[in-house]
Amino acid sequence: MMDIPFVFSSNGDGFLLHDRSGNYDPMERELSLSEFPRPVDLWTRYRKWKGLDERKEQIVTQNYYVDEVGKAPRYYQLNAINRTIEAIANGQNRVLLVMATGTGKTYTAFQIIWRLWKAGVKKRILFLADRNILVDQTLTNDFKPFGSAMTKIRKRQVDKSYEIYLSLYQAVSGNEEEPE
Repeated sequence: MMDIPFVFSSNGDGFLLHDRSGNYDPMERELSLSEFPRPVDLWTRYRKWKGLDERKEQIVTQNYYVDEVGKAPRYYQLNAINRTIEAIANGQNRVLLVMATGTGKTYTAFQIIWRLWKAGVKKRILFLADRNILVDQTLTNDFKPFGSAMTKIRKRQVDKSYEIYLSLYQAVSGNEEEPE
């Protein structure tokens, strides 16, 4: 549920390692107290599990945005954010996220865009919505941390001096299907 490859439990005398990465055999094994892996060893295992090289690691390890009240993504948002960032780091340019009403799709999208933007991976990012109120609410609330790097596209006019664009579908495609 939390997309965690390594789990440890202890009775105080030793540890039981449960390794779901598939890279080590056996999946479960007992460790003495002195055999507990160092953080660098766990990170090496994690990198192997995810297939991360140095370029991908720079993208995947980009921090989340944390506001002044310390709001953090929920576990299912973390999974969606992390898997999307990993897919992009692996060269996938199209990703579809499907989330139910009230699960924080805009917040999840914000965190994905924040991490890609901060890592310098994408030069321009477009956030599309189907209603003006959603674009305006996102612009003034959820995406506020982007500040002057963000703008709203109106009447098919794009100012390329910005990095983050918010728009209605109709504002970029027009009301009628046109060759452009």
